[in-house]
Amino acid sequence: MNGKPRSLLGIEPLTSRQIIDFLSAARKMDPKRPRTTLRGRRIALLFYENSTRTRVSFEVAAKSLGASTVVMHASSSSIEKGESLKDTGLTLQSIVDAIVVRHPNSGAPTLLSRILDIPIVNAGDGMHEHPSQALLDAFTILEHKKTLKGLKIVTVGDIYHSRVARSDAHLFTKLGAHVTFCGPEVLLPEEATQLAPGIRIVRDMDEALTGADVVMMLRVQQERLSGLQINLDEYIRRYQLNPRRVKLAKKNALVMHPGPMIRGMEMTDEVADGPQSVVLEQVLNGVKVRMAILASILGGRR
Repeated sequence: MNGKPRSLLGIEPLTSRQIIDFLSAARKMDPKRPRTTLRGRRIALLFYENSTRTRVSFEVAAKSLGASTVVMHASSSSIEKGESLKDTGLTLQSIVDAIVVRHPNSGAPTLLSRILDIPIVNAGDGMHEHPSQALLDAFTILEHKKTLKGLKIVTVGDIYHSRVARSDAHLFTKLGAHVTFCGPEVLLPEEATQLAPGIRIVRDMDEALTGADVVMMLRVQQERLSGLQINLDEYIRRYQLNPRRVKLAKKNALVMHPGPMIRGMEMTDEVADGPQSVVLEQVLNGVKVRMAILASILGGRR
């Protein structure tokens, strides 16, 4: 696939050139300096799952480009009454120019893209992908590192259920990074080595973090740990990122988290607020990257 994609459904279908193009476009974006690139365009934010962070980021991005937004939640009247995703999409197609969709079912954005004639942006679908998060994660890393090629990136936590981990792994390996997954065995995907070439699985966190350039901590739901009979205190002992463990990584290693973060569980306050944490940068960069996504797929369309 060459050129600009019609929609952004995931990282896996993209070429490394297309990924680089998105990241290059994001460097030119500044939400504090609004543009008129999408003046007169309407973008629907169709969220079947709650996500204040991602929804607001896309909304600010759209408005910073001059577009107007239509926000629809799963609690909206038509959806709550049982209207199908297909019918909701067809209705929106008649009044908007693009749809940003978050859905609990993997493949929902792809389904919409096959039915509709307008661009679709995947804002997270089930356990499948979260492409805009992966792009902003890469963008944040590249603000501190010259290249992703050769970097050791360690992802820790509930990787099995994480669409962020999947999108990140696709992107990081496409750009030459070495990815290591770490966590309890029941929270690691069996297909990890098939997900992207060269992914390592290391269950011991101290071993995984040694020499790391980037540490990506993932959200872990306490109720899921309980359901899998994983003791919370034991999880914290084995997989919490604390100052001692940060020192195992390289001196200039970055600490990241896609949010929302559970302080005191996934990482300590000292680490979350420490000099190596770029968590707040990720939030700011999310708007820049999502501006680039919307401008890239919609800027030249009429």
